Amino acid sequence: MADEAWAFASLPELGRQLRNGRTTSVALTEFFLDRLERFGERFGAVVTITRELALEQAKQADADLQAGRDRGPLHGIPYGAKDLLATRGIPTTWGAAPFRDQIIDEDATVVVKLRDAGAVLAAKLSMVEIAGGFGYRQANASLTGPGRCAWDDTCWSGGSSSGPGSAVAAGLVPFAIGSETSGSIMTPAGFNGLTGLRPTYGLVSRHGAMALSWTMDKLGPMARSVEDAGLVLAAIAGPDPLDATSLPDGYVYQPDNVAGWKPRIGIVEGCLRNVDDEVRANFEAAVEVLKQFAEITDEVALPDLPYSAVVGTVISCEMAAAFEEFIRDGKVWELTAAEDRWGGHSTLTIPAKDYLNALRVRRKIQIALDELLSRLDALISPTLATEAGPIDRDFREWSRGFATCPLGVASNAAGLPGITIPNGLGARGLPTGIQFIGRTLTENRLLGIAAEFQKRTEWHRKWPVVS
Repeated sequence: MADEAWAFASLPELGRQLRNGRTTSVALTEFFLDRLERFGERFGAVVTITRELALEQAKQADADLQAGRDRGPLHGIPYGAKDLLATRGIPTTWGAAPFRDQIIDEDATVVVKLRDAGAVLAAKLSMVEIAGGFGYRQANASLTGPGRCAWDDTCWSGGSSSGPGSAVAAGLVPFAIGSETSGSIMTPAGFNGLTGLRPTYGLVSRHGAMALSWTMDKLGPMARSVEDAGLVLAAIAGPDPLDATSLPDGYVYQPDNVAGWKPRIGIVEGCLRNVDDEVRANFEAAVEVLKQFAEITDEVALPDLPYSAVVGTVISCEMAAAFEEFIRDGKVWELTAAEDRWGGHSTLTIPAKDYLNALRVRRKIQIALDELLSRLDALISPTLATEAGPIDRDFREWSRGFATCPLGVASNAAGLPGITIPNGLGARGLPTGIQFIGRTLTENRLLGIAAEFQKRTEWHRKWPVVS
């Protein structure tokens, strides 16, 4: 495999190169460090390149392999972390100017788990300031400027995991860790043609990650394929005594083999009403592929519940508690986006009864969606209503709210797993995606369904030209 082919190679392919002696982790790491330095600023994808640490970890990975210590499928492979994950001795900016020099004296649990798996931290990747919690409406809402789509750098990468989205899609790192409270993995993965996996709430420890919403934040992989995402999830999932919300059982990557049975998949009612023509056409074509191995039910109605109001209230109240001092001491006025500077103030005035009522309704959402999904293996919709839009325009001018239906916000309210995979290109040649949502802890079922789709299509093998 030539060096340039490494940029878009799968994790198993890179692992084979390391184990058969055709390359070393140091060589692989230097290759990706070079790409991060050459293209990171162009895509607004990078906050800090961790060159010294990366080469140190790569040398250790090579020494371990030579000594017969193989730590698994991520051994020796570089990656990037969204810059809300704490890294000892390296700035963790939360994407925000007031925190540009913040150094947290510990590593997040996910960073520790990846180090233990032999992975090499190559960069801290860009994000929307404070993970978008203050109400941004523009691509420029970040310490590093707008995150740019890997397929067209005049278009937005998506938020709030903007850097992981463009960095993986542009071949700057083989995989990255993003976070999602309500759409922040699925959106940039969808706009950049990636496989993005949002795990069940609590499956991956958030210790050492910036808290936007304690009861809704999730960490997950952004990768080139379903298989890559599953391998990364296996490395980062599992219980953590430092995170009281982490689930007690571990996770083993064993995607369901759907060849011998027909998964039951429901199309969410109304999910095509407000989408671009190409998004509709690509979704319909994807459904035809799914029909080759799955039983499809049309127009499955979501329970009639106030998903957006619940999620908005919970995030606002928990964000206000987490950032009250930041808002009150005036540092909030140093944020980049004008609307972010005042957006947090109103959250401090929300009555406690509104938060408590939102939690009560959220429990109803969890019960109702679990009952609906007890009859299905997955619910599907287009990931996003449009292709990525221009970085120089207010989102309200082109986004239609990003989502095609309430499925994404509803499943985040319930803490359910979801995965987005590419399913075509739009009118401007930018990726579109399809998302699958499942019942709690059905990651392997979703991965099995999505992997079968990728066996029958080539969209996950198409990448932008970056030169």
